[in-house]
Amino acid sequence: MDHFTHRFLCHRYDHRHVADATEKNGQEQSPGSGLALSTPVVRLVDVHKSFGRQQVLRGVTLDIPPERTTVVLGPSGVGKSVILKLITGLIQPDQGEVWFCDKRIDQLHRRELDRLRTRIGFLFQMAALFDSMTVEENVSFPLTEHTEFSREERHERVRKALHTVGLEGVEHKLPSELSGGQKKRVALARAIMLNPLLVLYDEPTTGLDPIRADGINELILKLRHELGVSGIVVTHDLASARKVADRLVMIHDGQIIAEGSFSEFACSDNPHVRRFIAGQWDPCEDEVVSNEWSPR
Repeated sequence: MDHFTHRFLCHRYDHRHVADATEKNGQEQSPGSGLALSTPVVRLVDVHKSFGRQQVLRGVTLDIPPERTTVVLGPSGVGKSVILKLITGLIQPDQGEVWFCDKRIDQLHRRELDRLRTRIGFLFQMAALFDSMTVEENVSFPLTEHTEFSREERHERVRKALHTVGLEGVEHKLPSELSGGQKKRVALARAIMLNPLLVLYDEPTTGLDPIRADGINELILKLRHELGVSGIVVTHDLASARKVADRLVMIHDGQIIAEGSFSEFACSDNPHVRRFIAGQWDPCEDEVVSNEWSPR
C-alpha cells in the first residue's frame, strides 16, 4: 500500500460528524440530493501541477456534475490519477483552484480536509486492501475509524455493503483468498461505507479479465442509479468507458483536449482522440511522457 493510499484511508477526525452524516445519507436520501443538477460536485479551475521539472497538468479546467459518471481518458502517464489526488487533497496544485461542492480544497485546514474526505469514496487501482485484515475488517475500517457504531451495527452495515457489490459469505476470508475481481468488489464496498457523495475510481478494471471487468462496470452503474453517487473514473479501458460514462474527458499533454459523449468522441476530428479511440500508436506520446507519482 503506497503512501498516498495509506494517508487517504487513515485520515481521522471527529467521529460524531461522520455518524450523523451516515445516518442522514442512508437509503431514504440520495447522497447527491443536496445539490442542484446544475451545480458541479467538483470543479477544477486553471489547475497546474508539476513534479520537479516535469509539468503534468497545464491549465486544466473541469466541472464534474452531480449524480453522473465522468470518465477521464488518456494514455498512461498524462496526469489522470494526479487529478484524483488533487480532488482528495493528497497533493496541492501549483496554481489554480480545486473545489468540492462549496469548499476550496487547496485552502482547507487539515481538520476541514479530513471532514471533507469522508464524503469521498476511493476505489484504488490495486484495491489496496489490508493484507492482515479479514474482508469484514477491511470493509468496516471506515466505520471503526470514524463512528461509534456497535460491533453488531458495523457487522450489519458490512453485510449490506457486500450484498450491494454482489458478495456473500466472504466476511471471514483474507484478501489472499480472494480473486482479483472479488478484491475490487470488497474495496468498492469499503468505498461506499460512509455513503459518499462522490466515488473516485482509479483504473477500476485494471488486471481483470473481460468478464470480471464488466462486473465492475455494472457495479459502477448500479451505484449511480441506486445510490445517486457522482463518479469520476480514470481509465484507458475503452470498453469500460463506453459502458459507464455519462460524459468523457480526454487529457493530452497536460490539457483537456476533448469533452463529450462516446459517440462524439468516436466522430471527433481531433487526431489524438481519433488515435486513442482506434487504439493506434501516437508518436507524439513518446515526447509527452509524465509520471503520475509525486515525492513522498
